[in-house]
Amino acid sequence: MSERVETAATGTGPGRLLVAVYGVFALAAGARAAVQIAARFHEAPVAYLLSALAAAVYVLATVALGGRVSRRIAVAACSVELAGVLLIGTYSLADPASFPDETVWSAYGRGYGFVPLVLPVVGLAWLWRTGRPGRAGENGTRTSAS
Repeated sequence: MSERVETAATGTGPGRLLVAVYGVFALAAGARAAVQIAARFHEAPVAYLLSALAAAVYVLATVALGGRVSRRIAVAACSVELAGVLLIGTYSLADPASFPDETVWSAYGRGYGFVPLVLPVVGLAWLWRTGRPGRAGENGTRTSAS
């Protein structure tokens, strides 16, 4: 007889707030990128495309953290987001001329109150917490026989 270990769902409890924040950021970054690309793309194409990329990552993280797709995808989305914030944030401060307009991740998300810097760390911590074997799942069980 084999035993299957269940993990807690990511979109339950405090995870609902995390999913909601990601959803708000997906909407905000997507709307910002759409307006920037439609109205002023020629002014800062790289910055505006990076904002669109950030929006896509936020959408993916929202769906993945909500438990609708693989936990691995959620980890990948949060990891890409963290790497993007750190790389683009550092680059935008080191060479401001390369960013004639801000992206969501410029200056580590300064334009969004640094939430883009904190959000992937919280997301990864939540995924780690809910992914540990032996934690109670949605239905309260810890293990079940297969």
